[in-house]
Amino acid sequence: AIEHDIVSGKLTPGMKLDEEALAAKYGASRTPVREAFQQLASQGHIELRPHMGAFVAQLGVRELGQMFETMAYLEAACAELAALRHTDEDRQLLSAAHKACLKAARKDDPDAFYAANALFHERIYAASHNDYLCVDTLRLRNRLEAYRRASTFHAGLMALTIKEHEKILQAILAMDEAAAASRMRGHLDTLRDDAVSMA
Repeated sequence: AIEHDIVSGKLTPGMKLDEEALAAKYGASRTPVREAFQQLASQGHIELRPHMGAFVAQLGVRELGQMFETMAYLEAACAELAALRHTDEDRQLLSAAHKACLKAARKDDPDAFYAANALFHERIYAASHNDYLCVDTLRLRNRLEAYRRASTFHAGLMALTIKEHEKILQAILAMDEAAAASRMRGHLDTLRDDAVSMA
């Protein structure tokens, strides 16, 4: 539950976590909260500072840039494999996810667009038909979620994202592996630049 609140942006980078308040919120004793802190710290979601407590991890510009760079390579691999391996069902699911992004953008609804955008990317991960790659890509995406979320609400990004998604989708459906990978890397570079500029 704490991880979900970090990933969803309810608990923001740099925020101090109150062990007692969280225990009361989730109806638990302080022991499982401490255990959750240890697990979340090992995953990089929080920082445990001696004599100060637990804080939601806040990435520096250099670290954030490196993580987005890695994310670009992982997502490009997913897009490349999706172009090679997608099924008829994947084609339908990818197209439907893209249409959901278009609908949310037309309504100028950032929350709906954020959810549709996440689904579009997840459909690409799934279409790669590589479970290990999917798991690693989702793990890093969740680690960067707070930064991705903040950049989604940046002015003009929805329209740019739609254009980039269209090119990625076309490449995957055309089974053009190189173009799918290249366009996905470019798409993630845009997101990285936007997120780093806001860090």
